[in-house]
Amino acid sequence: MARTKTGFVRRRHHNKIRKMVKGQYGSRGRLWKRSNEAMLKSLFYSYRDRRARSRKLRELWIIRINAAARLNNLTYSRLIYGLKKAGVDLNRKMLSEIAVHDADTFKKLSMLALQNQ
Repeated sequence: MARTKTGFVRRRHHNKIRKMVKGQYGSRGRLWKRSNEAMLKSLFYSYRDRRARSRKLRELWIIRINAAARLNNLTYSRLIYGLKKAGVDLNRKMLSEIAVHDADTFKKLSMLALQNQ
């Protein structure tokens, strides 16, 4: 049988990878081996940092809720405990939005949490 060489398939694969790393510094955007390494690293970092971003956003929401709760003579943990006992099912993202944009509603929520301690 005749030997089959990779031909355009390999070039197509290389071009696909090089397109992903377009704009990288130096040889990371030009040479195949460096481009492949850069692509693998960037995909790993993007996967890892999506999870880190979720953690950071939750931290931010909790900080905002705590600051607003302390303005209403509560701590974060007492506020969350009181809201759970009252049956208020709001996640931290929505609570922080309420705390930032609607102080009156947050005050009512904190009063509700105080009553259910």
